Amino acid sequence: MADNFKYYCFGFFILFFVLSARELFVHSESNNVKEIPSTKVGSGLFLGPTLKFRYCYSCGYQKAFQEYYTILQQKYPEIIVEGENYNPSGLSMIIAKALGVIKVALIVCILSGINILQYTGIPLQSCWSWCVDNKLYSCMMVFFLSNALEAQLVSTGAFEISFNDMPVWSKLETGRIPQPPELFQIIDNNLQFQTTVELKPGFAK
Repeated sequence: MADNFKYYCFGFFILFFVLSARELFVHSESNNVKEIPSTKVGSGLFLGPTLKFRYCYSCGYQKAFQEYYTILQQKYPEIIVEGENYNPSGLSMIIAKALGVIKVALIVCILSGINILQYTGIPLQSCWSWCVDNKLYSCMMVFFLSNALEAQLVSTGAFEISFNDMPVWSKLETGRIPQPPELFQIIDNNLQFQTTVELKPGFAK
């Protein structure tokens, strides 16, 4: 029974390590993977106006973008709809990545029994001894607490919309996501303005 328990613990340790390493090394590529490809009507020709969404992925706003993406492609097939993650400030990203490195390092040290506190002089030997004696619980605690802090750091709450690179809606300023009729009105106004400018007599072409 004791041997089986050790095998289970070892399996959990490997799982924590793999998940931690995956988050650390794949995080830089995750934004590109999470983006929904923009539709391009008429390759090689004028592709029409572009509506770009920049949203907080960790806040769960990708679902809202996907819903708008479907609606807008049906109502405005001539518009290119793009979406990408709204990255937090550089300092927040640096801290989040540093936490990821520290998380992996702590889990490795706990699994290997390396006492890193003896090199720092921090008087927490009893705490570290508990972590080493209870590897499963301590690794779980480090893993989930670190993930919670990282998610908080990269969470921006953003849902920003721009039409031809011109901002037309900002959740950071309004505090909410636009309702479909509001967004339709914004798009119609911009399309009408664009058409008016293009048809204006004497407009430089």
